[in-house]
Amino acid sequence: MKALFILLLAQLCSASLVPEREKDPEYWRRQAQETLRNALRLQRLNQNVAKNLILFLGDGMGVSTVTAARILKGQLHGQGEESLLEMDKFPFVALAKTYNTNAQVPDSAGTATAYLCGVKANEGTLGVSAGVTRDRCNTTKGQEVTSILRWAKEAGKAVGIVTTTRVTHATPSAAYAHSANRDWYSDGEMPPDALEGGCKDIARQLVENIPDIEVILGGGRKYMYPRNVSDVEYPHEEKQRGTRLDGRNLVQAWREAKPRGKVAEYVWHRRGLLALNLTRVDFLLGLFEPGDMMYELDRNNDTDPSLSEMVSVAIRMLQKNPRGFFLLVEGGRIDHGHHEGKAKQALHEAVELDRAIGLATRLTSTQDTLSVVTADHSHVFTFGGYTPRGNPIFGLAPMQSDVDRKPFTSILYGNGPGYKIVAGERENVSAVDFAHADYQAQSAVPLRQETHGGEDVAVFARGPMAHLLHGVHEQNYIPHAMAYAACIGSNRGHCNAAARPATPLLLPFLGLLLLLLC
Repeated sequence: MKALFILLLAQLCSASLVPEREKDPEYWRRQAQETLRNALRLQRLNQNVAKNLILFLGDGMGVSTVTAARILKGQLHGQGEESLLEMDKFPFVALAKTYNTNAQVPDSAGTATAYLCGVKANEGTLGVSAGVTRDRCNTTKGQEVTSILRWAKEAGKAVGIVTTTRVTHATPSAAYAHSANRDWYSDGEMPPDALEGGCKDIARQLVENIPDIEVILGGGRKYMYPRNVSDVEYPHEEKQRGTRLDGRNLVQAWREAKPRGKVAEYVWHRRGLLALNLTRVDFLLGLFEPGDMMYELDRNNDTDPSLSEMVSVAIRMLQKNPRGFFLLVEGGRIDHGHHEGKAKQALHEAVELDRAIGLATRLTSTQDTLSVVTADHSHVFTFGGYTPRGNPIFGLAPMQSDVDRKPFTSILYGNGPGYKIVAGERENVSAVDFAHADYQAQSAVPLRQETHGGEDVAVFARGPMAHLLHGVHEQNYIPHAMAYAACIGSNRGHCNAAARPATPLLLPFLGLLLLLLC
């Protein structure tokens, strides 16, 4: 009876939450007709050459995360389910199949190789083909594959990487590195056989492989400095000290690799980043934490820039190149929040990534900038429980379990650290602060870290040739489509104006013109 009463109460509350305008059928009809008009306008395809390319990667941002982030963003602004993310406004949407060559449920390294290098790979490997076995340094030689960042650089464009993880983490490192193990951040993390076999750590490859990357912003200071060198921000914390065995200072090496007369600036503090006169800077390296950057909810506003601030600086730096640019932007800690079962952290990271997408939209033009938003993989994250309209996204479902008679949160995980048994029973969440930023949502299976999910992820696209991203694709198709749009990489046969296919609406006029000429 109690559960029935709660359900009836929820239904009454839900009815009162329906906005008045939504009770009028004409509201929905007008909305549908406006959407239809917008869809018809898309028949006039944007077939310009993409001068600029921006790839936004939400690490672990599966479809359920996108939906929950939309609701969170709405609730933060006094709205709700009806609100729109910036990525929701992109006119073309596809699905990408995320499996690795040897894994049904993928990891972030094999997927990064796919959406950056255009080649699917084994889990745990970076910038190499599926001929490379994880941890086997001696399988790497001759199996290296290059990324769209390199293709853009070879075409004369400026290139940049912005991430909320360490800059040597899986997603950014696939843009420049070739490694049999994603965890070889510095030589201090590599086994002796890999070092003896001549394999390079990822931080060294960042400095050496493509030394003229114009912008690199994120975390990961400790992998750039010799072992036991104190960190500039946390001088008394042993775990934040340098990790390198070769004694090299890679920040100094990064500076020294720049051409004479070029200005290379290194910053580690938000104030230093925002104070730069970008017109006088040719190369920029910003490392704001020893490891990954702080969660957005925990970020120190004085010392660490937000993802949006880093993206703003990066775009303004890269726009100085008249040939255009390629920029990789990763909201990398969405993934970390989910792994820890901390949905609130994960979703606020997703909202911040969306804020950066909106900022980039304002700083660029859809006429010459192709923007793509996607994820590398999903997570076993879900929300449900017949919650009423306007239910706090981090709140309780409007019912108790009809098995153990306990309440449960709308957000749950299939597995992870939130599995808790108290006195032989599932924990009663009404006795804990389930709205806390570090609350670990309940899971069905106990694991120290929650796992990735294996379902397809969304791909949102806007700008020149965005219509090439449609339907269901293999994940490795993404950089090929982007390169085609920008006339970079190996597939450039279409790049003179006459070779570009005509827009369907123009075909009748072209036919008439030909008849008149004949």
